[in-house]
Amino acid sequence: MIRGISEVRLIGADGAQIGVVPLQQAQDMAREKDLDLVEISPTANPPVCKVMDYGKYVFQQKKKQTEAKKKQKVIVVKEVQFRPRIDEHDFDFKKNNIVRFLQHGDKVKASIRFRGREMTHMELGRAVLDRLLNEIKEFGAPENAHPDVQGNRMTMVISPVK
Repeated sequence: MIRGISEVRLIGADGAQIGVVPLQQAQDMAREKDLDLVEISPTANPPVCKVMDYGKYVFQQKKKQTEAKKKQKVIVVKEVQFRPRIDEHDFDFKKNNIVRFLQHGDKVKASIRFRGREMTHMELGRAVLDRLLNEIKEFGAPENAHPDVQGNRMTMVISPVK
């Protein structure tokens, strides 16, 4: 007897309900067919067991998991760094990269790094982010209304528009 269980609700190898049988009889039925007795629902009263090939069952479960993984869309967050006093060409180049990332379906983390005395002029960084959002509004939208400021960085996460 397993864990003091004397009877189990048995399901046959073909999926048919056999009913409540003694545990020893269920084990004998599985052995006759060269299959395994697998406990499906241990919390039920009496526990539910099924006669099946356990190796084949494990293989099918792994196959289902890999199929589910293939169908998942992995969201990647790309980071693009700016400076408060960025040149026009550099801004356009980075903006085009952000547009490409958003069209591909990735999220973009736009961050502005301040150095030294630039920390006193946070409004310059905010102006760069506002300009960026204005120029890419048809491709992406910010997740938060205001950028996060952490130490010497100002960041904003931009999601692609569906």
